[in-house]
Order: sequence, then structure tokens, then C-alpha cells
Amino acid sequence: MDNIVDSLNSAYQEFVAAAASVLEAKESSGGQKTAATDAALENFKQRWELFRVACDQAEEFVESVKQRIGSECLVDEATGSVAGKPGQNVTTGLPPISAVRLEQMSKAVRWLVIELQQGSGTAGAPSHSHVSPPFDARFSEDAAQ
Repeated sequence: MDNIVDSLNSAYQEFVAAAASVLEAKESSGGQKTAATDAALENFKQRWELFRVACDQAEEFVESVKQRIGSECLVDEATGSVAGKPGQNVTTGLPPISAVRLEQMSKAVRWLVIELQQGSGTAGAPSHSHVSPPFDARFSEDAAQ
């Protein structure tokens, strides 16, 4: 994470320096277009692109961390291993399930989402015979459904 922050900071500093160079070149040329102003503008454009890339990389990192934290919280919640503050009782209202069971249900949901996105979920008719049912009768909580 430190590398991403350092990279973003460096790209920002170079971008700001390039912007200052454009202003200085324009001022020294009296507002006229010269080779120096063109070079400063080209450098500014390159630094802008590098800054955008650094921002995109930082954003991707933040999104991946958000997803990882969300997944960890989901697994903790589902398996009942939520840690509370000392002296605090933590109750989720849901009986804990195994991580394996959680993964099975997650895969079933993903298959359903894929089917819906592909438009193959026709009303009343099974869309694919090879798709396993989303619930497994071996588990007591599914057998009741």
C-alpha cells in the first residue's frame, strides 16, 4: 500500500511541476506559442496521463481491499466467528454455517446471476440441465425449503 501511495504522490508532484512549467513558459514567451511552450504542454500532457494511471491503480487497489474486507466479513458473519469488543456479546441472529456451505451457496448464486445476465432464464422452463440445483438436500436448513 505504501508503494501505491508513494507512486500517487510522486505522480501528483510531477503533474503540478509540469503545470507550473507551462505557466512559466507561457509567461516568458509573452503568451505566444513557441517551441518552449509546446514542449511544456507536451510534458504536462504526459504527466497528466501518468497521474491518471496512478489514480486508476490506487482506485483498483482500494476496490480490491474493499472486496476482500467484504468477503472476510461475510465469511466471519456466516461462520459465526465475529469477534466483538471485550465484554460485548455479539449475536448475529443467524445460525453459523460452514465456510464450505457458504461457498456452495455463493456458487449457486453466481450461476443464477450468469443465467439471468445471458437472458436464459425463461419463465417456468429450466434453462440448463447441467446446472446443479442451488440447494443441497444434505443440509438440514435446505431440506426444509
